[in-house]
Amino acid sequence: MNAPAPYPTGLRLNGRRVVVVGGGHVAQRRIPALIDAGADVLVVAPEVTPAIEGMEQEITLALRPFVESDLTDAWYCIAATDVPEVNAEVAAACETRRIFCVRSDDATGGSAWTPAVGRHGSVTVAVLGNREPRQSAALRDDILTALRDGQLNATGALDRTPGVVIVGGGPGDPELVTVAARHALASADVVVADRLAPRALLDELGPHVELLDVTKLPRGRSARQEYINDVIVEKAREGKRVIRFKGGDNFVFGRGFEEVQACRAAGVPVTVIPGLSSSVAVPGLAQIPVTHRGVAHEFTVVSGHLPPGHDESLVEWPALARLRGTLVLLMAVENAPAIAATLVEHGRDPHTPVAVICDGTMPTERTVLSTLATLSDDLAAQGVRPPAIIVVGDVVAVAHPERYATVGQG
Repeated sequence: MNAPAPYPTGLRLNGRRVVVVGGGHVAQRRIPALIDAGADVLVVAPEVTPAIEGMEQEITLALRPFVESDLTDAWYCIAATDVPEVNAEVAAACETRRIFCVRSDDATGGSAWTPAVGRHGSVTVAVLGNREPRQSAALRDDILTALRDGQLNATGALDRTPGVVIVGGGPGDPELVTVAARHALASADVVVADRLAPRALLDELGPHVELLDVTKLPRGRSARQEYINDVIVEKAREGKRVIRFKGGDNFVFGRGFEEVQACRAAGVPVTVIPGLSSSVAVPGLAQIPVTHRGVAHEFTVVSGHLPPGHDESLVEWPALARLRGTLVLLMAVENAPAIAATLVEHGRDPHTPVAVICDGTMPTERTVLSTLATLSDDLAAQGVRPPAIIVVGDVVAVAHPERYATVGQG
């Protein structure tokens, strides 16, 4: 005869004592969720992992063996030691005191099971797979993926408050957007998108969603920023939830804060969801570090949309030339030859390695390797066009030793 199925419930642990017996990796996995639930967590163990020790300001830590009085005033307990006899002792003491207890080593020996848990918007998904934790975790992941991709309809779980949400979409690959960004898109009445936002995600929008194109083409057709500010405010004032979907991160050369200011001035509620900045993400995916021990202790992200010497440029190029770390240039393809010449003129070694990562994260991605001295010729020979991220510094040689004889020439 099959054992009775467990009765699922949601525990409200805020301010309530929860005892965790054990200080190993199982306990380390369970404690953060208890902290997030607001529980008053007591951890009892002779030794704990460094990660648990690092939580000492958020928990009560008793570095000693378990004693039954540890359960005083407890509402819930997790027995997570690697000694079955201790776990059994804890479970028996909990049973006597009518405290629900989870045993990490033997689910049948406890009075409660820990489900595989995930969250989507305001919904918590908890799966109990009949004492099969891998099965529970796999099913939970399938459900969450379906919710995030829109294959399961859970619109009631999403925030649909009228206003503006400024969302960073990352460097282009739709797999690199955050869960929060997907939630925002799923909640939209209006999406105001530019060409650098992940295009594939726009095809997943519901048929009721109004899509406004505010693309800005380099040296070509371009939606004025004032128009973008006006349209997001106007749509929000109509009582709609407006998602301003941008490439990269909103506040890294994205004019995102100008849009925040416009919303504030109009009295429109506005929130921000950051995105992966292409300045770090694209080199990282191309396996080029922007810092490396013993090579670069700093990196500087610079807009290259204006050449050195331009009246409106705010960049101190001579100062940048004297830095020893990494320069990451965005929007700099057209002005890269002038930038390279200026860096060399003011002291940067002409043999400094340079990587130009074109169409980062996209199927057409490629990397052109060069130096400051040869960058102009290499860009022309390789037909490099925007968008591209340009990385200047010895970290490029670290990533590509086969191309560069030594690191840090000069």
